[in-house]
Amino acid sequence: MFLPAYRAADPVRTYYTFNGAWAYFSALTFTLSLVYQIKEVGLSPLQLVLVGTTLEVACFLFEIPTGIVADLYSRRLSVIIGFTLIGAGFLLQGMVPTFLAILAAQVLWGLGFTFTSGADQAWITDEVGEVKVAPVFVRSQQVELACRIVGIVSAGALGLVSLRLPMLLSGAGMMLTALALFIFMREQNFHRTPNAERETFRQMGDTFKHGLAVARRRPVVRMLVLISLISGLASEAFDRLWSVRVLSDFSFPDLLGTSDPAVWFAVFSLVGTLLALGASLVVNKVSPERVNSLHPNGLLALLSLFQLGGVLGFTLAGHFWLALAAMWIGGMAGTIAYPIESAWLNRNLDSKSRATVISMVSQANAIGQVAGGPPLGALAGATTVRTALTLSGLILAPIPLLYLRLRSADRLLAGAVGYAK
Repeated sequence: MFLPAYRAADPVRTYYTFNGAWAYFSALTFTLSLVYQIKEVGLSPLQLVLVGTTLEVACFLFEIPTGIVADLYSRRLSVIIGFTLIGAGFLLQGMVPTFLAILAAQVLWGLGFTFTSGADQAWITDEVGEVKVAPVFVRSQQVELACRIVGIVSAGALGLVSLRLPMLLSGAGMMLTALALFIFMREQNFHRTPNAERETFRQMGDTFKHGLAVARRRPVVRMLVLISLISGLASEAFDRLWSVRVLSDFSFPDLLGTSDPAVWFAVFSLVGTLLALGASLVVNKVSPERVNSLHPNGLLALLSLFQLGGVLGFTLAGHFWLALAAMWIGGMAGTIAYPIESAWLNRNLDSKSRATVISMVSQANAIGQVAGGPPLGALAGATTVRTALTLSGLILAPIPLLYLRLRSADRLLAGAVGYAK
């Protein structure tokens, strides 16, 4: 068994602390990581996309084996290993500005992330109990948002000194957080998961087969899996290549006496985060009946049109502010759509298959990113980044129609059921 904490701290405060640390240090790294990879490392569009693909593959492959550590030995051990590996990945990326080193860094921090994924929530649930854990999750999300905003601002300031500096400090900070968890994080209520309940690759295969069976029977589930796959095909290239277009096609105006990309990319991230949060709060306040509609396909079709318009608008706009506005509008639409779609999916699942199918939808998106990213990256290298981004947007074009078609399919099904009766 893993060594116990030297000075056991309150588990709720510990949970807030390490989730806040993750939010701050990840924002410190990711706010300027693409700028660093383009400006200092000199990655090509294809290489940028391959970096993201490597991360997706690492997370997909390591999710099951790392979960075994949390189930068999210790949630605490899994979280500490995860923070250590994530910190090592951040440090490697900042210390060695080469393509191969950055790929290795993705594997390291992707592996680390799978160690923490699920283990942190399982640990705090064990320590405080299922009845008391819900408000802890809510407050933790608030702490994470505040720390993420501070991290974005810090990244912009540190990036004026050096683009590597935020990554180096975040990597060291993550490893120091792992050390602090080793000293203070207690684990008093952990019980090994029984053999029948542990996740294995065989269970993953059985889960996937069961998910397919559910998808075949239910039109909503089947269509949302397809939409998730299409979204993944388009998203990896856009997520990696939008920064290339901004850096190559636009000149940054002066802001606070500087036009340094480090400041502007911090502004992009900060404004995008605040707008998405504000839009989500407004929609839930102004139109809760649409958000909670049993068939929100019309709203989701409209939001997906905004996402499509955001991608194409950003790609085709010739003016700096128009391009940014399009990108932010698309981001807001995606933020609003996510919980609505999640709630719709959950309403069409029974308890027995819920986790299975939600996992399957997520896997479809990851498969789409791995399949779609490299070809679009290669296209950007062979032609132009704008060509690849335009095609990325066009890939999203069927999604609004699929949402609308789903409503028609539901009506036909209801009519057939009524006729049969």
